[in-house]
Amino acid sequence: MSHDDDFKPKPGRIRARGAKRGRKFLHRVLAASNLARGGASGTRKPGFTGKRTGRGAGTGRVLASRDRHAALRQRRVMVKSRIVKLAGKGKGRAGGMAGGRARGMESARAHLRYIQRDGVTHDGERGELYGANEDRADGKAFLERSQGDRHQFRFIVSAEDGAQYEDLKPLTRRLMARMEEDLATRLDWVAVDHHNTGHPHTHILLRGRDDKGRDLIIARDYMTTGMRARAAGIVSLDFGPRSDREIESRLRAEMEQERLTSIDRRLARDRDENGLVTATGRDAFRQSLRMGRLKKLERLGLAEEIRPGRWRLEEGLEDTLRRMGGRGDIIRTMQREMREKNIARSPADYVVLDPGDPTVKPVIGRVVARGLSDELKDRHYLIVDGIDGRSHYIDIGKGEATEPMPDGSIVRVTPKNPEPRKADRTVAEIAAANSGRYSIDLHLRHDPRATEDYAETHVRRLEAIRRAIGGVAREPNGAWIVEPDHLDRAVDYERQRARTAPVIVEKLSHLSLDRLVDADGATWLDRELVSGNPQTIRDSGFGREVREAQARRRQWLIAEGLAREGEERSASADQRSRRDLSNDERAEREQGAGENRTIYRTDMLARLRRRELARVAGQLSDELGLAYAETRKGDPVEGTLRRSVELASGRYALVEKSREFTLVPWRPVLDRHIGRHVSGVMRGETVSWTIGRQRGMGIS
Repeated sequence: MSHDDDFKPKPGRIRARGAKRGRKFLHRVLAASNLARGGASGTRKPGFTGKRTGRGAGTGRVLASRDRHAALRQRRVMVKSRIVKLAGKGKGRAGGMAGGRARGMESARAHLRYIQRDGVTHDGERGELYGANEDRADGKAFLERSQGDRHQFRFIVSAEDGAQYEDLKPLTRRLMARMEEDLATRLDWVAVDHHNTGHPHTHILLRGRDDKGRDLIIARDYMTTGMRARAAGIVSLDFGPRSDREIESRLRAEMEQERLTSIDRRLARDRDENGLVTATGRDAFRQSLRMGRLKKLERLGLAEEIRPGRWRLEEGLEDTLRRMGGRGDIIRTMQREMREKNIARSPADYVVLDPGDPTVKPVIGRVVARGLSDELKDRHYLIVDGIDGRSHYIDIGKGEATEPMPDGSIVRVTPKNPEPRKADRTVAEIAAANSGRYSIDLHLRHDPRATEDYAETHVRRLEAIRRAIGGVAREPNGAWIVEPDHLDRAVDYERQRARTAPVIVEKLSHLSLDRLVDADGATWLDRELVSGNPQTIRDSGFGREVREAQARRRQWLIAEGLAREGEERSASADQRSRRDLSNDERAEREQGAGENRTIYRTDMLARLRRRELARVAGQLSDELGLAYAETRKGDPVEGTLRRSVELASGRYALVEKSREFTLVPWRPVLDRHIGRHVSGVMRGETVSWTIGRQRGMGIS
């Protein structure tokens, strides 16, 4: 061993002659470390995504990297997750923070009410909240504990074998207990089980705080794969792993489905650089699956056999199949709702309205049903049986964006047009003339007829755009810096708003069609009958019912002395005479050229409206112990806004003074001001409002 003593170390400066070789070795170490973590072999640092930040990151990665064969054997569970912001980021004015927190908590209350709605249990009863230790949890107490939370987690857990559970509560509690172990903290949560769909599922609300009172941050890996793997493991323990027969049966069922399937995903992954795929599989069963699915895709026009055994898949195959699957779900939803209301319609007359299509026209019809297309994101749909003879499925966006509409009510649904408003064009015009700046003073100088209050509405519009998408900035002196592409930014802002509420739903009548025939008021049928530009009503479906109701309403109006039958005349003579009519006389329009005419009194709508108001006012006078004061054009309106009153003639606001009350046309903006003092002036069929006793918001 004496030769070991011959070793003589030669120390030198760090990164001296061997610096280059040392760097290469360091790169190899980093590359090996990267590969060990499942990353790329290069040493370049990937961009930050945040998906591994938070509790459960390591567990989520381990669960996601399980052996594929083991995952195939596991029972399938779907988990949808969403993080909902409840409070602001802590910046800006206190009023803005408080307002954001109030809106967040109101959204949480609305979601809690929704998941506890009627008809979700086995027996069609109201859903009941439960927690980790109680079968009946207090939702109000949960919301009180959530006051001050920055965010809230919402989950939907649906096991493929959920129908085999007599009670989903034990499954949910075991899942949440495993989550507590994975996240290393106690969790504060409540849940509701729903059995009103084909797959029983559970809604879980989780507070965004850990057991130390700090913000609870859950890693994205855990929310996307970890929770699902934990739930699937629990269900697999309860019912055992899936057998070969179960797996093969599910895969065979996928061959003929008109939606994206696991076979499609495998085919898409196996495409070569030329976009071609083969029908061969690793065994006879897999090969038959691929060939059967390719034949189905060929019938759908999504695949083409180039030569025996070689197929070309259409570009965008996966997106197309997703859309087809979504449409299939919509049609089944429509069929179910129409069947429950005993309404018979041909599937050929089912229409899915696309609000983003500029050629789509407004839809007028009867509300058949309202429901949720996405329970987690609170997106609602409306099914409207239209006067065009077709039934329409309409995405109306967030539930809070559209007021409740009773089934059977008559509505007009108009897609929003993301165009700049007049205020945006005015701001752009003033800014272009003033070196890209806008202010109230510049506005008044540009348009001497404008008032300061009118210019202030433009400032509020700029502030809304600034908060939503930016592109405008406010200087300390109150002036605004407006970019040359301001109109494009206004369009982007309107598109962003349209994602929340893509359509405008206007309630034409809260009464159903059969109740409008003999209603003592100015109804939607009456307005259509005397309209100078009547809607096209098709003689099929709901359109036929409307035509029949109009005929019966005409007879009722004649009996009431509000209309009379005229003589038969030709269409050409009718057109010539209408050109000579005054505005008032045009109200006496005819129904059907070449037939017996029905002539309506010029003041028919006003008479019907006054009759109904007098009748309802008498009932309210007895109820309130106050006298009724009729309001005419030009009269002032002042008092406390008590509530709204639904009449056949429309919705009215009840404004109360010390000894009397009045009824005036309602405006949607008044919803936020019930109980407050209001004042205004009656202008025809509307009121120019001022909210509050002091100088406040004007509503024209």
